[in-house]
Amino acid sequence: MDITSIKIFDTTLRDGEQTPGVCLEANEKLEIAQALARLNVDIIEAGFPVASPGDFAAVSMVAARIKGPTIAALARANKKDIDVARQALEKAERARIHTFIATSDIHLEHKLKMSRLQVLAQAQESVRYAKQFVQDVEFSAEDASRSDWDFLCQIYSAVIAAGATTINVPDTVGYTTPAEFGALIKYLRENVTNIDKAVISVHCHDDLGMAVANSLAAVANGATQVECTINGLGERAGNAALEELVMALNTRREYYRAATNIDTRQIYRSSRLVSTLTGVVIPPNKAVVGDNAFAHESGIHQHGVLNNSLTYEIMQPESIGISRNAIVLGKHSGRHAFEERLKHLGYDLESQVINNLFSQFKELADRKKMVFDRDIEALVNVKKTQTAEWYRLDYHTVVSSNKTVATASVQLTSGEKMIEEASCGDGPVDAIFKAIEKAVGFEVGLKDYQLKAVTAGEDALGEATVWVEREDRIFSGRGLSTDVIEASAKAYLNAINKMLAACELPTDGQGEEDN
Repeated sequence: MDITSIKIFDTTLRDGEQTPGVCLEANEKLEIAQALARLNVDIIEAGFPVASPGDFAAVSMVAARIKGPTIAALARANKKDIDVARQALEKAERARIHTFIATSDIHLEHKLKMSRLQVLAQAQESVRYAKQFVQDVEFSAEDASRSDWDFLCQIYSAVIAAGATTINVPDTVGYTTPAEFGALIKYLRENVTNIDKAVISVHCHDDLGMAVANSLAAVANGATQVECTINGLGERAGNAALEELVMALNTRREYYRAATNIDTRQIYRSSRLVSTLTGVVIPPNKAVVGDNAFAHESGIHQHGVLNNSLTYEIMQPESIGISRNAIVLGKHSGRHAFEERLKHLGYDLESQVINNLFSQFKELADRKKMVFDRDIEALVNVKKTQTAEWYRLDYHTVVSSNKTVATASVQLTSGEKMIEEASCGDGPVDAIFKAIEKAVGFEVGLKDYQLKAVTAGEDALGEATVWVEREDRIFSGRGLSTDVIEASAKAYLNAINKMLAACELPTDGQGEEDN
């Protein structure tokens, strides 16, 4: 049976970062790019360089540091965008310029104020211009799913003639359906005269919950590149989820007769890393990577799985990097055992980082009877969210009951200075947040707060996530502790430290780099 190779184009760092509330720093983008390289994605869309100096710097860093995947940069169909994109990609081992312009009549009339002939000319000229700098040029017809099919054939033929090596068919607003989108891909394959000279790609959004289904329908009809993001991140309802697409093709290989080059064992930890760095929590019922994806509560299901996992599991948890061996270490475990467990979980860390994590593990082991793999993963991932420490929590005290007003006191360290403050609030978390706000000396705009248990049991780690806003930018912070109040305070300070790293705010703290 012939198997078609499907390229995975990951746009977590570009379209994924456009998720409302997500703001990644350059080092966080590099961390995700390294995870994508371990996943063995074919193309990493590192960003939209012309959008901001920060985005340009991040794309440049990823281009210079990541080897293996092709590094793509997005550019509108104009010379300025393309010039900035090629500059950002200058040090890439393999570079791709991805240029786009809208093609639907609604976009032409209300956004571009251009005719079809003008769009056609601009698209062709932009591809021809980009081709001077890189051999690999991708062209996207924005809002293709709502565009006239014959006009799409015309514009794709023109850009391929101008040098485009990939033509992308986006369902920009998540409007199409699987049957309709599959028919469109088939129509393009049969009516674009020079289609044999380019790869057909698709980029589907999830506004109607059909992004993955539409992408798979496109594959079934001849598309050989799929654009997606980790955990389905993206604008509005998001994009097609990489993990769902890859595992659908992997699990149903005989049906689709297609396969990717993805190392599926890296899926789970990549998903958790992206969730940690973006602050977007993975729903427990999320396909493939959700907490419940391999959980079985029904007695009938449990009995079947124990006899043969294939009764209710169409995928093995090990195939995406989840170990069935949940309980791993305790307070008597040594550094060597801890390091070996990290390697088993797929983490290749520097010695100093391991030393710091081992100290945190020993503190955790003193509080918990049993330490699970998920606990260790949480320690590693929360460590990745740490930034320069303008403020560090030394201790906290909270008094709260249903008959009294909650009060909290905190002691923070800022450089050489120790700060103590207290405050009242509507519950213990509100009280400690207000005490921290008094201690740092400026107003913090709290946008959202979430708390969840990492594992089961009364001594489970609590993982807190907070989002704060400053100057129209949102910063997320994570905190981890068996004490949920402490976890909340750490998360709040983590978000404040990120804010201070990005914005010029008044502080007496000198800042210490957290290793």
